[in-house]
Amino acid sequence: MEMKMKDVLNATSFRFNKALGQNFISDTNLLKGIVADSGVKEGDVVVEIGTGAGTLTRQIAEVAKKVYSFEVDKNLIPVHELSLQGLDNVDVIFRDVLKMKDDEFKSIVGDGEFKVVANLPYYITTPLIMRFLESDLKVTSLTIMVQEEVGRRLVAKPNTPDYSAITLAVLLRGSATITRKVNRNMFYPAPNVDSAVVRIDVEEGKLDGEDKALVHRLVRSAFAMRRKTLVNNLNASMGLTKAEATEKLQNAGLDERVRGEALSLEDYIRLSHQF
Repeated sequence: MEMKMKDVLNATSFRFNKALGQNFISDTNLLKGIVADSGVKEGDVVVEIGTGAGTLTRQIAEVAKKVYSFEVDKNLIPVHELSLQGLDNVDVIFRDVLKMKDDEFKSIVGDGEFKVVANLPYYITTPLIMRFLESDLKVTSLTIMVQEEVGRRLVAKPNTPDYSAITLAVLLRGSATITRKVNRNMFYPAPNVDSAVVRIDVEEGKLDGEDKALVHRLVRSAFAMRRKTLVNNLNASMGLTKAEATEKLQNAGLDERVRGEALSLEDYIRLSHQF
């Protein structure tokens, strides 16, 4: 019999750790919705980041072949003993994925394809997305709960306030969609912001042959000082004179007065060919 989350937390005298950004979800319909959004199927291996109270873990496990759930708070062990009881396809690993090398990760999860599904602690959202997207691991998608503001950034279009370096970093490797918005009151304890579920589908071989590291460097340079023109940002961070930066932009068919947030991914790729 599955216990209610608050009953489990009370029974184990669990105390929330604010520093770890712990906000748990108990609404079964929402949890099932996140799993549905992720497209997890019967034969899939799933990696969850932040086991929390195990409520999302349980819903993933009911669909997936295997769940590897990573957690850093060992105070949750008694909670998991209750919330995950009866599940034989879940391994909870008390390790920080951000501090693990790919080989260490593979020694636990294996070298096959997997999907990431997670209600992420918000303070690790961007590093965690990039940790998987920039790795050689066979991740096929990430379906993650993020702050609504971050969700908007992940799917933004050029020349909008939310368009940023992370938008382009995701586009270099795949495509992102907001699958649902989630009110802050769906969490316990409630955070100070609303959230969104974002699904990032990794497109294998996307932009093969392009120098992604260089494109990424140009993007970071372009957004370093948002109000400056791209020429000024390239001058400051790429070691170019203004004349050299202007020439490269013109050769790429770009206006010398353009700002970084006006350029599409294709524009950055064209510009990278000038280096």
